[in-house]
Amino acid sequence: MEAVVLIVKRCLNNEIHMERPSFAPHLLTSFHERSCCCIDKEDWEGSNVLLFYGLWALSSFVHQCSLLQDLSQKFTTVVTYIKAQLLNKLHETCTSTWLSPGVRWYASYILSYFGCYGFPNELAKRIGKSLNQEEYADLRLIVANGASVSVNGVILAVRCPSLLPHEILTSSKNCKEGTDKYGGETIREVRLSAHVDYEALVLLLEYVYLGCLHAEEDMVKKLKILAKRCNLQPFLQLLYKQCPKWGTPFPSLDLTSALNSVGSSFSDFILEAETNKLVGWTCNYCSNSVPHCHVHKVILQSGCEYLQGLFRSGMQESHSPVVKVSISSEALIKLVQWFYSNNLPNPPSGCLWDNMDDEEKLFNLQPYVELNWLAEFWMLESIQEASWNVIVSCLDSARHLSVRIIKMAHNLSLWKLVDIAANFMAPSYRQLRDSGDLEEFDEALVHLIYSASIRFAQEGGNCSR
Repeated sequence: MEAVVLIVKRCLNNEIHMERPSFAPHLLTSFHERSCCCIDKEDWEGSNVLLFYGLWALSSFVHQCSLLQDLSQKFTTVVTYIKAQLLNKLHETCTSTWLSPGVRWYASYILSYFGCYGFPNELAKRIGKSLNQEEYADLRLIVANGASVSVNGVILAVRCPSLLPHEILTSSKNCKEGTDKYGGETIREVRLSAHVDYEALVLLLEYVYLGCLHAEEDMVKKLKILAKRCNLQPFLQLLYKQCPKWGTPFPSLDLTSALNSVGSSFSDFILEAETNKLVGWTCNYCSNSVPHCHVHKVILQSGCEYLQGLFRSGMQESHSPVVKVSISSEALIKLVQWFYSNNLPNPPSGCLWDNMDDEEKLFNLQPYVELNWLAEFWMLESIQEASWNVIVSCLDSARHLSVRIIKMAHNLSLWKLVDIAANFMAPSYRQLRDSGDLEEFDEALVHLIYSASIRFAQEGGNCSR
């Protein structure tokens, strides 16, 4: 037992990493190699099989310890000095999107034996701050004794629709309304069954918003009843301490379905694009012909300090139902996707990217340049980093596109990107100059590319990024 705990601890600290082929070469076949046109499903065990099987063994020990008192005392003795560190590492494991579903599932399963239930992630950290906050709340859940909690309809509609009556989910009119003391907007009241325990409801909402919660055993019994009525199956699995089923996807807080009919009745804001290259664009919810997205303030402000300040500023823009964003509709779609999932969609890769012509590649790459520019003004560090990585990766595989990208970057004053594009253009500076491709460039820009070519020559032909 002590050896397993030590192995898991060292794996979680990245001190040990052992991949299957390194110790079981007979299991490596041609099917392990990725075909250029084939996108493999995510490996449930992950590359570090020592970590996976260490967690699997540890979960078995923890389960047995919960059944037998003697083993429980022995396990407590083993982990006494590293318990806090171990739990923190397991919690980090659950939130690490680069780890496999199986590793994250077993980490969550082990945490359930220490009173921690759920599946934490980065988006939940943002959204969780809105729980029981009046500012953007549009619903108030009231239990039999009169106690209430303020919530956001869009989050419940996606995460736990069973808490809401059908008329709330489908209409914004058929309900009793109160007044929001913050913005004068209406707050709809939902009276829950007399069987709903207030403390259990508050904990359940912690799971809905934060993805996880801490509960004592007596409260877990009440949570099981409420979670079962709400049909929260993965959560129930942890409450009942059921071992993860092989191949089961790891649950995560993803609110993208709120952009469809699920969240349409709760939308209170519109983001409008500046340009439109989408032919035949129409909206399913309104007659506005300009490309736009029906969104929710509570979600936008949780991930953007700029928008949070705008909504609270009291200026004319803060009361406008529409904000025009100076990016294309393609970039706007990716931006909104990030707000609701904490993931920026990637462009096509592999042979899909290689088989595109230059115009297609530029069409796919331009939104990331726009987002990189917008992220600087809106203080969106995650989007800035993600879009930057996409741009550099694409330019590295198609360096001739740098001639077009450097123009975009220059017009948007993205000087870091200008430097990178100049470095990619450096090896072909003479050809570009002789062909006349640089004639329409600003003189300072041409000098920058020339300087990059000099450095390239001095460094022996190594184009540094």
